[in-house]
Amino acid sequence: MRIGIDLGGTKTEVIALSDQGESLFRHRVATPRDDYPQTLAAIVGLVEQAEAATGQRGSVGVGIPGTLSSLTRRVKNANSTWLNGQPLDADLQRLLGREVRIANDANCLAVSEAVDGAAAGQQTVFAVIIGTGCGAGVALNGQAHAGGNGNGGEWGHNPLPWMDEDELRYRAEVPCYCGHAGCIETFISGTGFATDYQRLSGIALSGAEIMQRQQQQDPLAELALSRYEIRLAKSLAHVVNILDPDMIVLGGGMSNVERLYQTVPALVKNWVFGGEFTTPIRQAVHGDSSGVRGAAWLWPL
Repeated sequence: MRIGIDLGGTKTEVIALSDQGESLFRHRVATPRDDYPQTLAAIVGLVEQAEAATGQRGSVGVGIPGTLSSLTRRVKNANSTWLNGQPLDADLQRLLGREVRIANDANCLAVSEAVDGAAAGQQTVFAVIIGTGCGAGVALNGQAHAGGNGNGGEWGHNPLPWMDEDELRYRAEVPCYCGHAGCIETFISGTGFATDYQRLSGIALSGAEIMQRQQQQDPLAELALSRYEIRLAKSLAHVVNILDPDMIVLGGGMSNVERLYQTVPALVKNWVFGGEFTTPIRQAVHGDSSGVRGAAWLWPL
């Protein structure tokens, strides 16, 4: 049995999977924000609940909104800032009495979809989270690729490529929380989509509300969406020119915009070196379950 934990900013979820990928137990609790000891206690409690409910002992994998430094073995780059600087794997291994594997949550998405999701059986998978923020992960042969610095897949904090004049103005107006300007995240996250619509219209709306207006033929909503599609295509073309994955999988709230799967592949060709692009772009099969499932699959068969 494999146990996966998805440690999020607002909720922490556990899943227990059989060797065949069947869900045996699933539960979530509120994340104890800004409290590291209680966060540890919540994870341990969820593992204990899963094992009590199934009567089995499992391997444990944990997805986090950050990564483990290969130098210090402490968490870095987590937007759940109370985790940063903490020896999370060592503490969990001590409390649970077994080895624990930890990976970035976007890498867990990539693993989940590579094992038994939209990209099942593909060798190189690039998985994108386009929600409140923007992240990505890489799975190679069904396993997470973190890299020597733990930054594998940190796509959202690279600059948007091939900026036009308006994007250069946007870059100056909307700095990224990471301290840099022009990050892909500020353009193609759900937050970036809403910010661009507000720049065009002067009206602050959620992504879902903007899409409702687009379906009602609102020209500014249509313009915001078409600009979003171009920016997503440029950002993915950059990845294709470097990694050339076998499949690209989209997760997060913006992945539910069905039109992206028709428009973006054709647009990507405009920026791919040589002008050829046949890589499938698919929506994550497991939706918001991909992260916790991928954490469980950090222990391969």
